Amino acid sequence: MRSVVLGTAGHIDHGKTALVRALTGTDTDRLKEEKARGITIELGFAELAVDGGPHFGVVDVPGHEAFVRAMVAGAAGMDVALLVIAADEGIMPQTREHLSIVDLLGVPELVVALSKCDGVDPEWLELVDADVEDVLSHTRYAGAPRVATSATEGTGLEALLAELVKAAGRAQATGVGDMTRLPLDRVFTIQGTGTVATGTLWSGELKTGDKVRILPDDLSARVRGLQVHGREAERAVAGDRTAVALTGEGGDRDLVSRGATLVTAPEWESSWMLTTRMTLIEDTPWKLEHNQRVHVHHGTAEVLARCALLEAHPLAAGDAGWVQLRLETPLVARAGDRLVIRAYSPVITMGGGLVAEPAPPKRNRLSDEERTHLDLIVSGSPLEQVEACLALATWAGLARGALPIRTGLDPQGVAEALESLLADGAITAGSMVFSAAVADEAERRLLAGVAVAHASDSLRVEAPLAAVRAVLPAWAPIELANACLGRLVENGRLEEVQGGVRLPDFRPEPTPEQSEASARLMEALSVDGLAAPFLEELPESVRTHADFKSLLRRLESLDEVRAIADGLYIPSAALDAAEGRIHETLAGKSDLGPGAFRDALPVSRKHLIPLLNYFDGRGSTVRHDRGRDVPT
Repeated sequence: MRSVVLGTAGHIDHGKTALVRALTGTDTDRLKEEKARGITIELGFAELAVDGGPHFGVVDVPGHEAFVRAMVAGAAGMDVALLVIAADEGIMPQTREHLSIVDLLGVPELVVALSKCDGVDPEWLELVDADVEDVLSHTRYAGAPRVATSATEGTGLEALLAELVKAAGRAQATGVGDMTRLPLDRVFTIQGTGTVATGTLWSGELKTGDKVRILPDDLSARVRGLQVHGREAERAVAGDRTAVALTGEGGDRDLVSRGATLVTAPEWESSWMLTTRMTLIEDTPWKLEHNQRVHVHHGTAEVLARCALLEAHPLAAGDAGWVQLRLETPLVARAGDRLVIRAYSPVITMGGGLVAEPAPPKRNRLSDEERTHLDLIVSGSPLEQVEACLALATWAGLARGALPIRTGLDPQGVAEALESLLADGAITAGSMVFSAAVADEAERRLLAGVAVAHASDSLRVEAPLAAVRAVLPAWAPIELANACLGRLVENGRLEEVQGGVRLPDFRPEPTPEQSEASARLMEALSVDGLAAPFLEELPESVRTHADFKSLLRRLESLDEVRAIADGLYIPSAALDAAEGRIHETLAGKSDLGPGAFRDALPVSRKHLIPLLNYFDGRGSTVRHDRGRDVPT
C-alpha cells in the first residue's frame, strides 16, 4: 500500500505523543530532555501499518510555542493532519496557530482527536466539540471528522483509526514518477555508517547508489544506503519516511544540516527570490508592508526575507496579494509549494504563501498581463500553467527539463501540455521551449529582416543569416532564431540559398547600368584567366563603382567567380579547366613540389600558392610534409 504522511498538531500537553504511542506502540520522545520535562522538543517519528490499508509514516510535532519552527518543518509534506485538542482544556493558543499553519500549508486532510475525554463529563465534551466545529468552519477543514479519544483508556482509538484511513484515501497520492526532492529535517552521524540525513520524501524516488546533490550549497554525494521507516531498503518512494546514508562531499556532517534539500535532477536550483501569492490569517494583529522583514518557513528550512509588495497597498488581516520574497539565504522551491511567514519579532505566525515563480526576475509592480499569468500558474489547468510560464519567460524561453519545477507539474503532465502547445504554435529550440506568441513575433521580425536585407542590397541573392538573426533581441538565444528560420523554410515562407535565406519571390535583377558594370568587372577578372588581378589591382573605374561589392557578391552567388584567397577572385570556368588539367597530367603522382604544377597552372608563384591551397581544399590535391599527391 502507498505511504501516507500523518502528522500531529495541537497545543502543548494535549496528548499528541501519548495518542501516537497508543496508535503505534512507539514513544516518539527520544531525547533525554523530552523524557525529563515531559514535553516534545524535536520532531518524533513512528509508523502505523493498517491491514489492507495505507502505511502511515507518523510525524509527531512539538506543541510548545517556542518550537513552532520544528512544528512547521514537520507539517511540511503532511498528507493528513491529526489535530489533537484536550477535552479538558479545549481550544488553546497553539491549537489555533497549528491549525493556521496546517491550513496555510495546504495539508489535504485533517482529523480531530478530542483527547483526554475520560476526564470530562459528556456536557463539557459536547461544548468543546461545538467550539471545535465553529473554529474549523473558517478553514478548509470545515466538517472534518472529530473523534473523542483517551490514550490511557483506549477509548475511541478504533474509530479514530477508521477516520484516518478514510482521510488517507481522500488525500491525493504523491507522484512516484515526479522529480526527486527530499527536504532534510535531521542530519547526524552513526559510527560505522557515517553521515545520515532523514526526511519525508516529497516526490520521486531514491535508490541505493544514486548520485545526488545537496542544495542550496550544491554538494555532491552518493546514496550509500537507505532505510524506509527504520528498515533497510533498496528504494524509497514519495511519501516514505526516509533515512539516507551519504558519502562524498555531501556526506560531510559539518556542511549539511536541517533545511537542506536532497535532489537528483540537474534542473533543481536554489533561489534568492520567490514570487508568492501571500494570504494573511484573519486574526493576525500584523499588516504586511513593503520591505518588512519576516521569517519564511519552507519545507524544513527557515530563512529571513524582505517582502517586496507587488500590490499598491499593505496587506491586512485576511487579505491576499502578490509578494516577492527577497531571501537572505537561498531556498530550493518549486511552483505550487506552500510556505509560512512569521513576524520578525515577536515571532508569531502571520500568514502563508503559494509559490508561483521559484526563480523569478526582480519585480516591483505587476502589469495586468503578468498578474494574469501568475494567477494561472497557481490555479490554472496544466495547459494554462505551462503556457503562462512560457509567456512570462518571453524571449529567454525555458529549458524543457526545468518546466516541472516552474509549473509544479510532474514530467508526464508537462509533456502532455507541451504536446498541445507545440501543435498550436509554441516552438522548441534545442533544449529550450518558447511560447507561440514569442515564436510568432520572432518569425515576423525575421521575415521583415530578410526584406530589409533584400532592399539594402538588391543584387545579393541571399540575406546573410547573421544579419537576419540580429533583428531578434540580444538576449534571445541563437537557437530560437535558427528554429524559427527552419520553420519558415519548412512552411515555404523563406528559401535557403547559398548559406543564407531569401523570400520565395525574390530574384535579384540588376539595372541596365549595373549589368554593364558587372560585365566590365567580369571582363577585368577574366582577361588573364588563372592570373586574375587581386581586387586592389583592378582598374579604378571598376573597383570604385558604387555597387562594386554587391556586383562581386552577385557574380560569386551565380558561380561566375570564386574566392580562392583574400582579395583574389578567379573565374569559375578557368578553375574548372585547371582542375581538369591537373588530373590529366598528374593523376596518381605523389610528393610533388610547386614546380610540378607549372604546366597545369601556368601562373607566377603569387597566384600558384593560393591556387594550390584552393585545390587542397577541394581534395583535388593532397598536401603533406613531402609535397602534394594527386589522387587518381
